[in-house]
Amino acid sequence: MTSANNGKPEGRPRAVVLLSGGLDSMVAAGLARELGFDLLALTINYNQRHLIELAAARRIAATLGAVRHVVLPIDLTAFGGSSLTAYIPVPKDGMGLGGEGAGIPVTYVPARNTIFLSLALGWAEAAGARELFLGINALDYSGYPDCRPAFVDAFEAMAAVATKAGAEGDRFRVAAPLLRMTKADIVREADRLGLDAGMSWSCYDPQDALHCGLCDSCRLRSRGFAEAGLPDPTAYAEQPSDGAGSS
Repeated sequence: MTSANNGKPEGRPRAVVLLSGGLDSMVAAGLARELGFDLLALTINYNQRHLIELAAARRIAATLGAVRHVVLPIDLTAFGGSSLTAYIPVPKDGMGLGGEGAGIPVTYVPARNTIFLSLALGWAEAAGARELFLGINALDYSGYPDCRPAFVDAFEAMAAVATKAGAEGDRFRVAAPLLRMTKADIVREADRLGLDAGMSWSCYDPQDALHCGLCDSCRLRSRGFAEAGLPDPTAYAEQPSDGAGSS
């Protein structure tokens, strides 16, 4: 018997995966597929500075065989408050790196993961999925508050009381398989899963379709490949430093 929604055999679980087009979300999606889920890939076009990542998300969704890929437009530039959604320069001095205690850089988009997960939750409930996958990381990241275990726990608790399914005892799970991985670990997972890391896009400030090499995201990406001992397939406009300081 097949499902009327997607033509796939019934009985195979589905998961909504937040797929930005970045390395982390690609690996999270690959792990969801490895666990046997059919993928419902959700990409948010929030009019971000690095719109080039949307093309990466499409490539990744197709490569992973997503049952459906939705690119949902929501213009967060109407709110601003971040160098990704307003005319605020993207930092290039490496000072945003370091995880907890390093301060929250201006590349933080206010409540972004809360907004995105809420949309993923709505699709999951409508589609009968109970797993939400996202690629947040609490070790090698830029200090964003919505990349921590406490955020995941709080969102799961909210979903349990905010949805019909939750009210009926059918709880949702927020799966963040990269939460406690280093960037090097994530690079190794991409390699183990047979994923082409070159398909993904990390840079916050693209330079003529190249990764800039100097923003926090580029530095973390480059450092991850170096520490993993694997070749970095990324084309950079400027070669990143070791990711810890200024270039």
